[in-house]
Amino acid sequence: MVQIFITGGTFDKEYNYITGELTFFKTHVNDMLKRGRCGLDVDVKTIMMKDSLQMTDDDRQLILEACKSTEYERIVITHGTDTMVQTAKYLAVAKLPKTIVLTGAMIPYTFGTSSDGFFNLGSALGFAQSLEPGIYVVMNGRCFDWNNVKKNYTTGYFEALN
Repeated sequence: MVQIFITGGTFDKEYNYITGELTFFKTHVNDMLKRGRCGLDVDVKTIMMKDSLQMTDDDRQLILEACKSTEYERIVITHGTDTMVQTAKYLAVAKLPKTIVLTGAMIPYTFGTSSDGFFNLGSALGFAQSLEPGIYVVMNGRCFDWNNVKKNYTTGYFEALN
């Protein structure tokens, strides 16, 4: 069983035709799992729906508490890409004996085939099942240790620090 925690980020953003902004209405993860014909037993819970730039350490503490309290040892967290590494570091300090994978998207799922969210979610679920306990960031088909990753704001890809 894999626990999936939703925290928001571009993954779940939608275009609001009234305001012209990207905003949150609901998570799309269940739709993505169904569309992808996911055969895994998963438990999906929404912790929050926030842009990661608005996330505080109080929010990160909520994520940590959810990770501590779930009975499952394999966890995927959907998260905004701008502060994903910061949250990964926050979780790593706790040294939980669980496999925790953070993933996100650069383009909202609701934007259709141009979104990377579908691919990233599938990759994250695969890595969450196969990795040893630890904290990881999975983006663009690649898996990074929490302390060896950064978001490249020029290319829009995540990459190793060294």
